[in-house]
Amino acid sequence: MFTTVPSPIPARMKGLNRAEICDVNFQEFVRAWAGRPEAKPADGEAIVEGSALDARGFRELFESQLISRHLDLMARVLRVQNKVFYTIGSSGHEGNAMVARLTRHTDPAFLHYRSGGFMAERFRKLPGMDPVMDSALSFAASKDDPASGGRHKVWGSKPLWVLPQTSTIASHLPKALGTAIAIEHARRIGHALPVPEDSIVVCSFGDASSNHATAQTAFNAAAWTAYQKLPAPVLFVCEDNGIGISVKTPDGWIARNFAHRPDLDYFAADGLDLATGYADVKRAVEHCRRTRRPTFLHLRTTRIMGHAGTDFEIEWRPLEELCAVEAADPLLRSAAIALESGLWSKDTLLEAYEAMRARCMAAAEVADRRPRLASLADVIAPLAPYSPAAVAAEATRPASPDARIAAFGGEQALPEAQPRRHLAVQINQALHDLFAKYPQALLFGEDVARKGGVYTVTKGLQKAFGGRRVFNTLLDETVILGLAQGYANMGMLAFPEIQYLAYFHNACDQIRGEAASLQFFSNGQYRNPMVMRIASLGYQRGFGGHFHNDNSITALRDIPGLVIGCPSRGDDAAAMLRTLAALAVVDGRVCAYLEPIALYMTKDLHEPGDGGWLTAYPPPDEAMAFGEPRVYAPQACDLVVLTFGNGVPMSLRAARAIEAAHGWKVRVVDLRWLLPLNEAEIARHVRECARVIVVDEGRRSAGVGEGIVTAITEAGLGDRPLRRVVGADTFTPLAGAALLGIPCESDIVDAGASLI
Repeated sequence: MFTTVPSPIPARMKGLNRAEICDVNFQEFVRAWAGRPEAKPADGEAIVEGSALDARGFRELFESQLISRHLDLMARVLRVQNKVFYTIGSSGHEGNAMVARLTRHTDPAFLHYRSGGFMAERFRKLPGMDPVMDSALSFAASKDDPASGGRHKVWGSKPLWVLPQTSTIASHLPKALGTAIAIEHARRIGHALPVPEDSIVVCSFGDASSNHATAQTAFNAAAWTAYQKLPAPVLFVCEDNGIGISVKTPDGWIARNFAHRPDLDYFAADGLDLATGYADVKRAVEHCRRTRRPTFLHLRTTRIMGHAGTDFEIEWRPLEELCAVEAADPLLRSAAIALESGLWSKDTLLEAYEAMRARCMAAAEVADRRPRLASLADVIAPLAPYSPAAVAAEATRPASPDARIAAFGGEQALPEAQPRRHLAVQINQALHDLFAKYPQALLFGEDVARKGGVYTVTKGLQKAFGGRRVFNTLLDETVILGLAQGYANMGMLAFPEIQYLAYFHNACDQIRGEAASLQFFSNGQYRNPMVMRIASLGYQRGFGGHFHNDNSITALRDIPGLVIGCPSRGDDAAAMLRTLAALAVVDGRVCAYLEPIALYMTKDLHEPGDGGWLTAYPPPDEAMAFGEPRVYAPQACDLVVLTFGNGVPMSLRAARAIEAAHGWKVRVVDLRWLLPLNEAEIARHVRECARVIVVDEGRRSAGVGEGIVTAITEAGLGDRPLRRVVGADTFTPLAGAALLGIPCESDIVDAGASLI
């Protein structure tokens, strides 16, 4: 049996580089080792008596640890030379290589940023791959980085199923859980998976991050799923180093918080010791794969060299504490095992250590000479792909006639054969059509199943397509959007519903930081196709207050790469949904579909009973061009009103009043697409008209209207007389007072009068 690792040499004076100290500690520990080696074990023999780890496994894991360590040391040295641009390291966490060894390269992995050991070990799963060179390219922000194309230092690999991300504070846990659920769900709907059916999902994070609300929502949803006997094979790996930047985790907190949670199966392993920790990691992995239950692996680690290169721990952490942490360096334990087992001598171990240093430094120098992103076009290339011809072809490709007849319950029930209907019905019909067209489509959220949603927009979908494709979730928007990403990762087409726009803000980062960024940070290798339906905006009468009349679109509009569509009438709603689905399927786009609640049931436009806001259902081979507005009175040129959503019927009524009062011919442009705005079309209509009114039911500050006015000004049309009719910068009150802070028809009429 190997002996206890002695403390390393005494720590140096304050102010010295702790990375250098850890480096020297290893070398001097090896030189000072005075033990007697045992008989060298063969490859298939246990590295230590009673250990589940054999000699070959130890040798390879130790090499992975050395790769990870020397990448960290390389980064600290070359950062000051501006050759490397990331110094958050994995030192002290190298034991996570055991998790990589015991899982498969087809087990999707969502990793903590201290995953150098995991990545080095997973690279062994496929021949011909080089963990050192690939990592060096990423550290150097090289355009040739195979993970992100130089956009960020991320752990990622398409062939190794490590999905690149920048998640640091647990925002990746919901999508990891969603992916695990999707693996099991695919079989129930007959969807062919891109990974083996018995795959599990690996999700690693730090002890500090486990306290984050986003992490807790994932743990709760995992247990909620398991409680209902539904499979969720996710391996949550909590790499517990006892500290988050400078905030310590109370001793014993992780075990106390997670060891006895119902339906979250707990395992603990020593990530500082390969010989003793391996068996416990193996038990956790095998349990997760066999039972298909959410599993929590509490992996003991430590953190040496500080949080990052800019974290001078000596300034805030007692020297004695630092020395104790550095004494627990897992590489010292691995060195002791290597020497006592007889696998290495002191000289051969030091030679291997220095050879790895040379290999990492040489790779970094090569990476530094590779090209970096040099233009904005290069940077944003994978952010928002758009294939116009392919999208148009897909959007206008109908489901088979038989599938449509089955979905609608007969040929006479096909929606194009029905009378004109209002917005909610046409959205419902369009969803039926899309589900007949896409067998991989899923719709889920709160109350969407038998009830059909709060406004019955999804009524009948579950009956037509079954509970495996249309189902309720727990009341948690973060989980809903995490599920959507998981289904997307497994090749399905998600239609998550967020019950109200105000509820989206609770979960915004699942779109901003996760779903919409995946194509960018994976250089287009991974994508999150989805159409997020959100009941939105104000003007509900007798119902609501702030949470049911939210007019804040800003939180969506500043998400790079996101598509936002907002129809105002039924035929547009159906045609737009087809295009959004095509954008998701063809280009992997993340789409937000804002459904104006107040227009769901609207039938009339000018007079009660006129049916002016009812529309025919567009034939299934018709769709709306991405970015195309709808124009009313396109020949009118005295005044143009640019608007969307509830503003459209209001503007049409106001236009009639303005024409009667001033004799002007008024053009109304329903923009329909709010991100990206079609600036060319905005400029064209303004150029053709003498006056401009912008009607934006959102808030004055940072609303859509600001984007419209900016487009007008930047087109050189700022000399046009212009008025903006917008909502106030306020939260929405209850009852009739809700209408005081948003535009009304008289405001538009008054704006017209002011332009005389």
